[in-house]
Amino acid sequence: MTQETSPATPVPATAPSPWKKPTTLVAGIGALGVVFGDIGTSPLYTFKTVLDMTGGNQADTILGVISLLVWTLVIVTTVKYAGFAMRIDNDGEGGILALMALLGVKRQKRPLIVALGLFGAALIYGDGAITPAISVLSALEGLNIAAPKLQAYVLPLTVLILLGLFALQPIGTAKIGRAFGPIMALWFLTMAVLGVWGIARHPAILWALNPYHALHYLLHGGTASFLVLGGVFLCVTGAEALYADMGHFGAGPIKLAWSALVFPSLVLNYAGQGAIVLAGAPTAGNIFYRLCPAPLTLPLIVLSTIATIIASQSIITGAFSMTRQAIQLGWMPRLKVVQTSEEGYGQIYVGAINWLLMLVTIGLALAFRKSDSLAGAYGIAVSATMLMTTALLFIAMREIWKWPLLPCLLIAGLFFVVDASFFASNMMKLLDGGYVPLLLAALVYLVMFVWHQGIGAVASRLSENPVPIEDFVAELATAKVARVPGTAVFLTRAKATTPPVMQWYVKHSGALHQHVLAVTLDIASTPYIPVQNRVTLTEAAPGFWSITASYGFMQRPDLPSLMAQVVTHGCPIDAQALTYFIGMEKIVPREDKRGLPRWMSRMFGILLRNCARVTDYLRVPPGQVVDIGRQVSI
Repeated sequence: MTQETSPATPVPATAPSPWKKPTTLVAGIGALGVVFGDIGTSPLYTFKTVLDMTGGNQADTILGVISLLVWTLVIVTTVKYAGFAMRIDNDGEGGILALMALLGVKRQKRPLIVALGLFGAALIYGDGAITPAISVLSALEGLNIAAPKLQAYVLPLTVLILLGLFALQPIGTAKIGRAFGPIMALWFLTMAVLGVWGIARHPAILWALNPYHALHYLLHGGTASFLVLGGVFLCVTGAEALYADMGHFGAGPIKLAWSALVFPSLVLNYAGQGAIVLAGAPTAGNIFYRLCPAPLTLPLIVLSTIATIIASQSIITGAFSMTRQAIQLGWMPRLKVVQTSEEGYGQIYVGAINWLLMLVTIGLALAFRKSDSLAGAYGIAVSATMLMTTALLFIAMREIWKWPLLPCLLIAGLFFVVDASFFASNMMKLLDGGYVPLLLAALVYLVMFVWHQGIGAVASRLSENPVPIEDFVAELATAKVARVPGTAVFLTRAKATTPPVMQWYVKHSGALHQHVLAVTLDIASTPYIPVQNRVTLTEAAPGFWSITASYGFMQRPDLPSLMAQVVTHGCPIDAQALTYFIGMEKIVPREDKRGLPRWMSRMFGILLRNCARVTDYLRVPPGQVVDIGRQVSI
């Protein structure tokens, strides 16, 4: 068996993250470098993209656009995520997969919730590929203003920076990560100062804080105002991170950083950009950099580039973290996960995800070449994810909070109308590159779906004709099967019956060890299980121990450590002298046509052959492993 596929069992208690949480202020500063990188670099390209879509710079249009930007930040980020979503946590963890697990999909079949959660998660990979490309491109495009002669080097520099960023991932970012928060704090303060400088040149822009201008523009702008929503949405493309990264910092520090620094800085900067356009500033090129006095443009470009690198790093780290959650919950093939630092659980590296993201990100940069072109592909993935999060929030309001139907419909309905409007507007960009994140998400979703279906089919197939442990032990004595010295450990999904891999081994070897441990690993729907609640141990027959070990979906099982813990629970074995028997399945289609479709069984077989070895994932010493090959038809 593999630990990702074990059904969850009720666990009596959960535990907080084992990593020590800093104070609220320190954690808030740290959150600036992880949570707010994406949304914090949006001013580099959002207003410019929207202005290109409006086709004009009349006062009513500018006031309407700035008002839309401000109130989108309020409704989506402040109200929906900070106000509601972050109050629905899975033992401190947030994000669409954690929310899906919280709604009990492992205890009961809920295909709609699974579909919403998985496709929402898959869409985040599309966002993860586009964000680094558009962010770094938009930052370096400031060279077009500061040093026009260097314009030809913008794209090569972008590719070089992206290559370096992904190449550094195996090393880890723990040491330089300490500087991310202070650098982003400087970035937000700089944006705020630039915004105030712009507002001082045309203070009338402050009328845009009145939501009337946003509504007036939407109601009287015709089709153009609807299309503009796709550009306006770029201002909240990082809002999902507030919820997804909640487990790293806690809700309090993230809300503090948002309300005290990030939100005011964004509002001031967008207002400043609108003000200089109203004051007659040229709209050609990157409007963000026109806020800056000419002598300081180059330093600002350097700071912007560093900020976009930090934002890209946060997206990559988020993709790694979500991959680990998906593996643990049984929705993705095992991949090699390397802990790059002991300073924090989030400091991990997943090589396969890193290099695939790198290829797609650099490919997008080379294909679209400019940030405003890439903006056409940006937004669909995030708006669709937000739409699915809203649907899950509605279910959580009903089932977790036990709210009456009417308040749930009113609140979730408001979020749904807003999210659906943005999604519909973004879908108009489908042929302009919007298909890219959807295609990526569809591929990821297909992998998740096929893996889970395949694992379930294998489990069902191997559980056919179960043999009670007592009957198997009696049969060993009747058949005079040789019992050799030592202890054998068999991983199994079967808790009350004989492990199929053990039956297979005895059938072909004619022998069995004197002591036998049948180990089932359960991944619970909560993120952490305390050590004291981990092991359930039963001596099902003389010398035959049945062990169930429970882990949270944010914890990685370690089989040698588990064996040491089993000894402390009274199992008389030598934890240093064990032989682990691992079933290695070869997948073939069933001939009776009662199994999975042939294309699915073949695809699952490919995934299974290429995923990380279960022994590597469980940290089992290679010298103590015996692989048992079996052909399984599904």
